[in-house]
Amino acid sequence: MRVGIVGAGSIALANAAWLGSQGHAVMLWSPRGVAAEVAAKADAEVVQGVDAPRVMHVQASGVLQTSLNLAIANTAQQLCAAADVLLIAVPTNAHKAVMDGLLPALRSGHTVIVSSMASLSSLYLFEAAARLGKQIAVASFGTTVFTARRESPTQVRVLTRRAALGVSALPHAQTPTVLALCTELFGDGFTPHAHTLASALTNTNPAAHVPLALFNWTRIERAEAWPQYHYMTPRVAAVIEQLDAERMALAQAFGVQARSMEQHFAQSFGTQSVTLADIASELHAKRGGPPGPTDLNTRYLSEDVPFGLVFCAALGRMAGVPMQATQTMIDAASLVAGQDFAQANDLLAPLALEQETVTGLLRRVS
Repeated sequence: MRVGIVGAGSIALANAAWLGSQGHAVMLWSPRGVAAEVAAKADAEVVQGVDAPRVMHVQASGVLQTSLNLAIANTAQQLCAAADVLLIAVPTNAHKAVMDGLLPALRSGHTVIVSSMASLSSLYLFEAAARLGKQIAVASFGTTVFTARRESPTQVRVLTRRAALGVSALPHAQTPTVLALCTELFGDGFTPHAHTLASALTNTNPAAHVPLALFNWTRIERAEAWPQYHYMTPRVAAVIEQLDAERMALAQAFGVQARSMEQHFAQSFGTQSVTLADIASELHAKRGGPPGPTDLNTRYLSEDVPFGLVFCAALGRMAGVPMQATQTMIDAASLVAGQDFAQANDLLAPLALEQETVTGLLRRVS
């Protein structure tokens, strides 16, 4: 298939390496121009003419070992023209800007996969395209197919290919088609989510990442090397469990069956332990990592607070679900980072969630 990938980070490169190794024609576009710049510096081949795509050589190691040449698009228009399926693999705090850049170039019939979706960014894209008269399908992953680390602009280490992953579709009637498409692209292991909101509420990253970052903040500030599962101590795990309990209560209020944090680890990494603290110890013993963040702008706060916890708090107000632990973590993260994360989500206002009802939101995603 002809697949266009938006992004140039670890997840984008991991997906590109996988899809290319499976025989699909892959083109990559970096909204910030990073990939095109790397390709140019490497004296990459210009296929035809000044504006033609360049080619960048990418190497993958780890659970996926392959080497391939990727076509690099210069513009969103070039990417959309060359692809039937698009996969968005950029940080969640860039979703709206990237989607706004793609919208003029999208055409009816495109399928866009959002990997991974947060704060109903897929709904934003679908409704914005509909207002332009474009009939597209949007697939949402609650998390990524792969976990990966980028070791250089052209090298990626693929750590995990998740054995099980849920997917939803807009419009909802496209769910069987989207499920078949994802299976064709990535293999078995996909199951249908009830709807796009279900995909959003299955994401356990904010509940896990935010306490882990906050309670290890001095290590991040000092740029220390710290294996994060080792520092998911029993009391840190207890806070994570409180956040997860609020997420589960929120899911129930919207009629969504969401898996618990413990179930997430079991399905993603094959853990056998029962409690979260024991799961963390098991993962540390097995993997010795991954290393915790060392950047003050870590996505554990910059993405997971505004597009995870702040989003859940907004849903809690809509559904009348108490979110005390969630709000505490939002306030603490804003305090330690010196910025108001409650105002950093640029999707809540366009989606008009503060004025929405439970019934109205479920109608939009179903």
